[in-house]
Amino acid sequence: MTTPLDRPALDAAPLLLGAVFRSGGVAVRLTEVEAYLGEGRDSGSHAHRGMTPRNASMWGPPGTLYVYLSYGIHRCLNLVCGPEGSPSGVLLRGGEVVDGLDIARLRRPTARRDADLARGPGNLGTALGIELADNGSSIATPPFSLEFPIVPERRILSSPRVGVSGVAGTDAYPWRFYVDDPTVSAYRAAVSRRRP
Repeated sequence: MTTPLDRPALDAAPLLLGAVFRSGGVAVRLTEVEAYLGEGRDSGSHAHRGMTPRNASMWGPPGTLYVYLSYGIHRCLNLVCGPEGSPSGVLLRGGEVVDGLDIARLRRPTARRDADLARGPGNLGTALGIELADNGSSIATPPFSLEFPIVPERRILSSPRVGVSGVAGTDAYPWRFYVDDPTVSAYRAAVSRRRP
């Protein structure tokens, strides 16, 4: 069976806008995503240098969850796209909680507004109750599900990816897709970590 994820990440990413991802009693309507290509094709991708135990799920079939820890605390969620064995994926960056609001508020007690509950990839992972143990799971297996919108989003914006360094974070890679919505995170360029 073909799904909207059974295509390259750059084609799949805009189709995810407006889709509803469900996990852990919470549903989030996606408003912001980023596409990442795989091995040797995208220096911003975790798969760029090849397979490791950490990123092996990116080589899985479309709809596989790739979950990783960012800055040692944030659980970020990607959906694998394209054919199995060819790593690419879409990072879920932000969305609106449309079901399970009370659960999301308990998981994100420091959020000032409901629009901030799943704003940013780490916050989205927390609101959904995503754990590192979910890495390698499938969206076709409970408690996960993904419902694509009946009517696709009409006004899709794009920009460079947030916080990606080097050429992969420039205007040459406008692979962040989003809609005009308060749940979309602010754009931030990568911070250079070079020592003086």
